[in-house]
Amino acid sequence: MSIVSRGFSGRRRPGDVKLPPGQYLETGFPVLSAGPTPPVKTATWQFTIKTELGQQHRWDWQQFTSLPAEQITTDIHCVTKWSKLGTHWRGVSLDTLLGGVRTNAGYVMARSYGGYTTNLPLPDLRDGKAWVAYEYEGAPLHPEHGGPARLLVPHLYFWKSAKWVTGLDLMTHDQHGFWEELGYHDYGDPWREQRYQGD
Repeated sequence: MSIVSRGFSGRRRPGDVKLPPGQYLETGFPVLSAGPTPPVKTATWQFTIKTELGQQHRWDWQQFTSLPAEQITTDIHCVTKWSKLGTHWRGVSLDTLLGGVRTNAGYVMARSYGGYTTNLPLPDLRDGKAWVAYEYEGAPLHPEHGGPARLLVPHLYFWKSAKWVTGLDLMTHDQHGFWEELGYHDYGDPWREQRYQGD
């Protein structure tokens, strides 16, 4: 199945490019992280969804990569003001991962190897808006870009697409993650230029 997310409309000519406010076009793929790249091996990798009642749904690497995967073509936007257009990913939709999960939660805390966290509204992970991606441009996702697997939520600033993701905690009340605790916006919509609290 092929997915094209909001903001992508096919092959662009230079004059057709529309970027969110304050962004510039990047042709490379800058590496930005809150800490060092953790050594994550697929032999020990696990992804866990924990509900607000403590129920856990867990996949190891073999189980995860056996799930139906999608090809995603999307633009990505970093809060540091670069945008990269028409990137290609492969991953498992959060719709698939949340399919058997019963919850009344409205929020999610994404957790990563190395201790990184970021908060998101649960509706922003549903309806074809988010994936756990494990390939980029036809190759396994490089560790510096979050491999073996990262969250991919392309309609929000890219710090919400947590690298080295280990799971999601479903929450009835919102809480700040790592960068949000340091003053970044709770939501982070690049088209509304929500970089910092109060934007």
